[in-house]
Amino acid sequence: MKTQVTGRVKKAPHDTYTAAVLYPQFEYELENYTEHYIHIEKALLQFYEKANILSKDEVRSLLQAIDRIERDALLQNSKENLTDIALTLERAIEKQLEQPVVKWHIDRSRNDFQACAQLMFAREQWMHLIERVEILRDVILDKAKTYDSVIMPGYTHFQSAQIISVAFYLTAVSKHLLETEKRMLGALESMNRYCPLGSGAMSGQEYPVDNLQLANALGFSSYIGHALSGVASRDWLLDIGSCLTFFANNMSRFLTDLMNWGSSEYQFIDFPDELAGISSSMPQKRNFPILERARGKTSHLITYHVDFLLGQRNTAYSNLVEVSKESSKNLLSLFNETHVLFDLLMLVFENISFQKEKMQQCCTKDYYGGFSLANRITEKSGIPYRQAQVIAGRFITQSIQAGHSPQHVSVETLQEICHEYGFENQITQQELQALFAVHSALTMKRSTGSTNPDAVKDMIALQMQEAAQCKQVFNGISTEVKRRLEELDRWMMSEGKEYSR
Repeated sequence: MKTQVTGRVKKAPHDTYTAAVLYPQFEYELENYTEHYIHIEKALLQFYEKANILSKDEVRSLLQAIDRIERDALLQNSKENLTDIALTLERAIEKQLEQPVVKWHIDRSRNDFQACAQLMFAREQWMHLIERVEILRDVILDKAKTYDSVIMPGYTHFQSAQIISVAFYLTAVSKHLLETEKRMLGALESMNRYCPLGSGAMSGQEYPVDNLQLANALGFSSYIGHALSGVASRDWLLDIGSCLTFFANNMSRFLTDLMNWGSSEYQFIDFPDELAGISSSMPQKRNFPILERARGKTSHLITYHVDFLLGQRNTAYSNLVEVSKESSKNLLSLFNETHVLFDLLMLVFENISFQKEKMQQCCTKDYYGGFSLANRITEKSGIPYRQAQVIAGRFITQSIQAGHSPQHVSVETLQEICHEYGFENQITQQELQALFAVHSALTMKRSTGSTNPDAVKDMIALQMQEAAQCKQVFNGISTEVKRRLEELDRWMMSEGKEYSR
């Protein structure tokens, strides 16, 4: 008797539909999901045996059949199985059996089967990205340690504002990566709690499936807990997009700073020749297109997140290929673009050099001590703070007009301005010069999280401590996932060998 894939639809899908949609989807799933489909089959067979749904001999024969599956054969036989990976796998396994296993696919659905494979693929790729975040963060923290005493201008509203250190700025970048990792770990933990296997088509299964056993066998911590959510939800896809949007958005801002600092006007940073570019018509130029490429890549990450959102928006809360396949169509592209972005960022932060002399020279040109001066006028001379701000501003304006540099400020000028406002200045010439001294600008900041070198060292130490905690959480999850899947593989091998004897 000829086996039919379906009794409802008598003809195979239209050639145009197959070529445009089904076959590309099949190739994609064959390449990226097959390993996960096989693990799911193993987990189900393990359950079937324990639940006495299938006999030990039947399970062994199926395991042997699974072991003989060939990728090329799946591809060749796809069209006769509606160009569907789940149906093609099922038929390929059946063809390897000496005798049919009657109850093998009883009470089964493609819906939770495919949802679970998608999630396992995403989880696997997500763990690779978390590892890359950790590596990049450590590179930046190491770079910060080498520039802990190198000063540079800090900016607000694109105007030079206060003196900071390179290490202070870099620890802001590493902090962003640390926050990114925390969000990614939260998404990973969420993925691992929401195994959909056992949800069936959308309302559960008629056999008393042990959902927790199936989840644990595949490295998940729990079953999603609701059959409809199991097949309808793709929240994990939105979590992935959200995390990478957060990462890309702030990283684009850091890259914008570097692009500015690498310009001929700033000359704060430099890269080796292999990371520099040229102009075809202006030989004097030395460009850094790697920064532009990296910032350009961040836009793709944000775009894919929007694509995921729009792919689900206004759809019915049910199992739909629009949600399960179309809305996640660009997931692999997102992962690939993110890996390329990390490749570029690693090159940037491993090879960037900060031009100490240029930055220090820039710090000597402006009156960065104005903020500190206003504080000291109030503190020492008892002048109300807002009035002190006006006096400090007047002092800087008159000093510039008089041609005085920040290193040669005049206490007489300050005293004259104070007298104009009816106050007596109590700041000495030595104290005034110290307020505008370049290197004291860092140590005058005394709050936690400031640019003070000691505060920066504390931030580095704290970030390293938090990074170690994140690493511990990640290792716990990734090790457990790997252990469970390896246990499943060993079970298959031991059962298969016993069958072959």
